[in-house]
Amino acid sequence: MPVINAATLKEQHRRIRDTQTENARTRLHRAISWLARSEAEADDHAARFIFLWVALNAAYAREFSRDEHERERFHGFITTLVTLDEQTHLQQALFQQFSGPIRTLIENKFVFEPFWIALREHDSSDAWERQFAASRKAALAAVLGGHTEVVLGIVFDRLYVLRNQLVHGGATWNSSVNREQLKDAVAILGTLVPMLIALMLEHPDHDFGEVLYPVV
Repeated sequence: MPVINAATLKEQHRRIRDTQTENARTRLHRAISWLARSEAEADDHAARFIFLWVALNAAYAREFSRDEHERERFHGFITTLVTLDEQTHLQQALFQQFSGPIRTLIENKFVFEPFWIALREHDSSDAWERQFAASRKAALAAVLGGHTEVVLGIVFDRLYVLRNQLVHGGATWNSSVNREQLKDAVAILGTLVPMLIALMLEHPDHDFGEVLYPVV
């Protein structure tokens, strides 16, 4: 798959936007704009990660019911795009380009939410460790089995913890503490987010729902 960046996506979007609904046009315009902003932060991993996450949110965010959780909505979005990815570009990126960083992410307890819950609740049992071991086993089995949707779900669950650490002030800017995991996370997101947007552009007739905060 050729290199995908905000400029190439913007040009592709320009060719089809007049045929799109307002929701689809707005969604893609917003996502590409934040992707472009992330590309300007080559030397600041924290800033680039945050801008990439905003681009991802812009791509999938939609109106949802009170009974639907954000993660459920996101996993539904991923499932849809894996189905639309007939050329298996996502699978190739996961299992060829990023097999090392993904394994590192999966084996890192500091991006595993139950670890932090146990720490906050002073839970001295080994419950989180058993969960972590089971999660690692399931994730590595999914990697070995080439189950794209499952691996993407696990990867984004881990990245979501890192996102919370940054956005909610749970990390120091430019700290050396989480430098390597942040660097890997930016590399993964920096490839996957443009690919997700490209898949959306390749299927302009697919309805991804109404955007949050429409232009009024």
